[in-house]
Amino acid sequence: MAGHSKWANIQHRKGRQDAARSKLFSKLAKEVTVAAKMGDPDPDKNPRLRLAVKEAKSNSVPKDVIDRAIKKSQGGDAENYEEIRYEGYGPNGVAVIVEALSDNRNRTASTVRSLFSKFGGNLAETGAVSFMFDRKGQVVYPPEAGDADMIFEAAIEAGAEDVESGDDGHTIWCEAGDLNEVSSSLEAALGEAESTKLVWKPQTLTEVDENSGATLMKLLAALDDDDDVQTVTANFDMSDEVMALLSA
Repeated sequence: MAGHSKWANIQHRKGRQDAARSKLFSKLAKEVTVAAKMGDPDPDKNPRLRLAVKEAKSNSVPKDVIDRAIKKSQGGDAENYEEIRYEGYGPNGVAVIVEALSDNRNRTASTVRSLFSKFGGNLAETGAVSFMFDRKGQVVYPPEAGDADMIFEAAIEAGAEDVESGDDGHTIWCEAGDLNEVSSSLEAALGEAESTKLVWKPQTLTEVDENSGATLMKLLAALDDDDDVQTVTANFDMSDEVMALLSA
């Protein structure tokens, strides 16, 4: 996921954080609404809603926004969103997975296909690239949560599979079906996490140079900016030198 971490840094440095924050709040609220509508409106009885609320809180979504999103799910006028996954290739053959919640499949498909084409990629059939990723639970803690040995011990005790620690913090991985249990155990031991969610973890990463990297950044940003799109994942990596050039 090195590429995605660097992509987030680039987006931040380009001054898009305020607009991106508003967009993120909207997407997290939508996931809360959909999770509550598909199951029980009580997070304690609905694992997907519990994760959605936890992720929203970790991203500083106000409590009243979360409560309104849950309440909205119980109203007769709540939109009917369909979960759709798109898969394709970006510049330099980078594999891309796009997850969307849409009330108009044709509109969303048209937009996603158009963006892939505009930025040197192509939309493929479902399953075309997802085999290159593993569906995993991901819990992220900041550096101050503890040293690498302490975090590793807590993660293994909680039932996690692996831990990646670095200057930016600690990323804890677990099986997708274990995320609720693992994250709750970690929260009891380490406090609230920065992020708790299901992700597509690339099995391998594709290196991108400055030219393909610049176009790829535009594709990922355009996809992420679409209101129907919830998540965008790609299996790319880039050197620190390329990242510096693209974030200048």
